Amino acid sequence: MPQPWANSGVDLHLDLDPADGRRTGLERALRDAIRTGRLTPGARLPATRALALELGLARNTVAAAYDQLVAEGYLTARRGSGTQVAPLTHTTTPPTPTDHHPPRPTHDLTPGNPHATAFPTTDWLRATRRALTTAPTHTHGDPRGRPELRTALAHHLGRTRGVQATPEHIVITSGYTQALSLLAHVLPGPIAMENPGLPFHRDIVTRAGRPVLPLPVDELGARTPPDHATAAIVTPAHQYPTGVPLHPTRRHALTTWARTTGALLVENDYDGEFRYDRHPLGAVQGTAPHHVAYAGSASTTLGPAIRLGWLVLPPHWIDPVVDAKLHTDHHTETLGQLALADLITTHAYDRHIRACRLRYRRRRDLLLQRLHHHTPHGIPAGLHLLLHVPDENAVLTRAAHHGLRLGALREHWHAPGPTSRQGIVIGYATPAEHTYRAAIDALHHTLGNPTP
Repeated sequence: MPQPWANSGVDLHLDLDPADGRRTGLERALRDAIRTGRLTPGARLPATRALALELGLARNTVAAAYDQLVAEGYLTARRGSGTQVAPLTHTTTPPTPTDHHPPRPTHDLTPGNPHATAFPTTDWLRATRRALTTAPTHTHGDPRGRPELRTALAHHLGRTRGVQATPEHIVITSGYTQALSLLAHVLPGPIAMENPGLPFHRDIVTRAGRPVLPLPVDELGARTPPDHATAAIVTPAHQYPTGVPLHPTRRHALTTWARTTGALLVENDYDGEFRYDRHPLGAVQGTAPHHVAYAGSASTTLGPAIRLGWLVLPPHWIDPVVDAKLHTDHHTETLGQLALADLITTHAYDRHIRACRLRYRRRRDLLLQRLHHHTPHGIPAGLHLLLHVPDENAVLTRAAHHGLRLGALREHWHAPGPTSRQGIVIGYATPAEHTYRAAIDALHHTLGNPTP
């Protein structure tokens, strides 16, 4: 027969020293748990009967220990609320650090995140409720992903990005991070990555044991990789962090390189949906589907909390990636896949992207008005732009003085040196609507007017 304390609703681990005696030992153990912070203010303690049964003590012993700690101010006891740790207790606190840290910035213009309140909450809840009625909970999922989402993505990516894909070519991942990790584990040799580029992505590749070859980026985008690279990872629509789109001649050169060498070209289309001044460039994958792996995710369109990404793979890479996925996490969670599939098939996803595109274009235009004395790069698309400056440290110091956070170009070079160009990376999606103008005002004051 189960013990009553097993269903009391509160678990509590205490180390009792037999040498202290039962009541004294219980009091000491409770004091130590409170002082060290294991029991925090407001934490509820088990009922006296339940704790007595758990510890093998008399109920009166537990009640007396509780009463003593109430009298000392460690606990509070109110009818209907039970016994709780007192709000103000004699807990030990870590020493106050002596180093001075600057206050948290008021405004955040770092790149990498969409606008949080733009998330389509109503549509997502509606899609999730529908998914709950069909989501299987009794079996593991397919490592390739739910067929509903792969089918929806095949149609959506073909229609909006010019991607050539059938559901069988698509593998669902837990975001782009996992997609890149899977590719890095199955690719056999050195991988070329854009320079400058996101250092976290380089870390993913090197942790998989693959050497990284710097792939120079200029005003036309990424150059052609060396022939001994087994793959190249590029951001053609809006290079990160320079913002330059891949020039048509470079697009052709990269696909020709992949065909000639047998290497894999990986297209990270992280913000391809957001282009403002002309029709979006189609995916490179659409011109060479047997040599290009197309990677996308919901992080930029919906938010990083939605851990869903996808790989559209050439036929001969499907089985190795699926096997790696199976032995990494077996499958991506089902409910989110079904909800996203519903969002896409009902065209709520399209409506959301169009609304975000309008919002971000307005933000970009406001930003450009404040930067009219400067020459930013990467303005036709995406959620960030690059501004070259002679001294990053000086700009970042002034930005901190104005309560502003910015991204630094220096963090993105494979091996920063004296000849590496300096700049700041400005993201205009993150701030709340009511703080955005103040944020770009702070940026304007930080930069001032350039010297003629």
